[in-house]
Amino acid sequence: MDGFLMAVQFLIVLACLLVGAHKGGMSLGLMGGVGLVILVFGFRLVPGEPPIQVMLTILAVIGCAATLQTSGGLDVMMRFAEKLLRKHPHQITILGPLVTWFLTVLCGTGHVVYTMLPIIADISLKKNIRPERPMAISSVSAQMGITASPVSVAVVSLSSILAENAGTIDRSFSIPQILAVSIPASLCGVLLGALWSLRRGKDLDKDEAFQKRIADPVQREYIYGGDTTLLDTKSSKDAYRATAIFFIAIAVVVVLGAFESLRPAFDDGDGGTAPLSMNLTIQIIMLFAGALILLFCKVNAKDVPESGVFKAGMIAIFCVFGVAWMSETFFGAHLEEIESWLGSVVQSAPWAYALALFIVSKLLNSQAAAVVAMVPVALGLGVDPVTVIGFFGASYGYFLLPTYPSDLAAIGFDRSGTTHIGKYVINHSFIIPGLICVFTSCVVGFTWAHILY
Repeated sequence: MDGFLMAVQFLIVLACLLVGAHKGGMSLGLMGGVGLVILVFGFRLVPGEPPIQVMLTILAVIGCAATLQTSGGLDVMMRFAEKLLRKHPHQITILGPLVTWFLTVLCGTGHVVYTMLPIIADISLKKNIRPERPMAISSVSAQMGITASPVSVAVVSLSSILAENAGTIDRSFSIPQILAVSIPASLCGVLLGALWSLRRGKDLDKDEAFQKRIADPVQREYIYGGDTTLLDTKSSKDAYRATAIFFIAIAVVVVLGAFESLRPAFDDGDGGTAPLSMNLTIQIIMLFAGALILLFCKVNAKDVPESGVFKAGMIAIFCVFGVAWMSETFFGAHLEEIESWLGSVVQSAPWAYALALFIVSKLLNSQAAAVVAMVPVALGLGVDPVTVIGFFGASYGYFLLPTYPSDLAAIGFDRSGTTHIGKYVINHSFIIPGLICVFTSCVVGFTWAHILY
């Protein structure tokens, strides 16, 4: 009977995740509330603890990044990226994904890709390069960069969870230690995916469907008539100043994470002292950097909540809130059963954890939410934290179905129609580049993590 009730409860959690993912936006967080009502009031499970510190850290990072966007600082980075791409147009399939990956690493969010996608499509068409080749891998690479960014929600969440469980796993890992593994792993995945993309699909002059399309003068004008660029715009000194402040703040966070002796120490309640936690360190530095941008870069505070980064970040926080609380309630109530059923499997086959993380990330459409939901469970099952770090790349699985906004944007910006959703849905432009990137990242990450640690 206990096993039957657990299965029913799991199906309820799964149903809430599926409905929330289908509805999109804040729906994941709200559907987490539905699951909580059923689990707590219906099945009388003890409610778990919502990840307050993780959410506050995410909030501080998002506040700083949104202030940067409002100042025009993001446009500064985008314009430099476009100059690079237009200087080497024939290498767009390699440089495009590297640029979107690097921008995500700097900014902590894959949403920066929306500005670059029409530029990549425009360069491809002008050089008669099949746009699907750089477009698909560039969209995938932007999301791959999340695991390599010191200020991304996913990295901050993983660092926070490992720190919170340091007593259980007898070891904590700083953000620089995580990035020492995730940056080369993520970058190797992007490079291999880009190399594979160089020859994917037919060249435009040999693509019968494309040639038939441009035979229509109206369609030809639509496909080749666009011209998207940021080079004609100019940024103010305030935008450059804001960008410098943001980069300095990121550097400070990385240095303080690498050298805990630089952080102030306080009484730990047991007669000793402990350095300021990285959760609080990140929160303080990001709030301070955001305030400097606001005060010295002529930012209108009323405009910050209207920025795209702020809106996307608030949705992410809300989703983490509802999903993580619901997941913690379910897994916390059945941890012993899960340990007895899955513990030996995960310990003998570490890839089973990676596969579970990959599937959950697709259900949640969020790397951060997948990390918050799965990493505490994995640590509770006895999974080595080094393995958890090594398989960090598996938290990106939401490319399996072409429903993520950046993928849909890539399809929309490609006027040639080569970046597409296939007849059977699953055979879309992003599936193979995504699988190559994630698989490579996991293999490199797992190997390198065990060599380092």
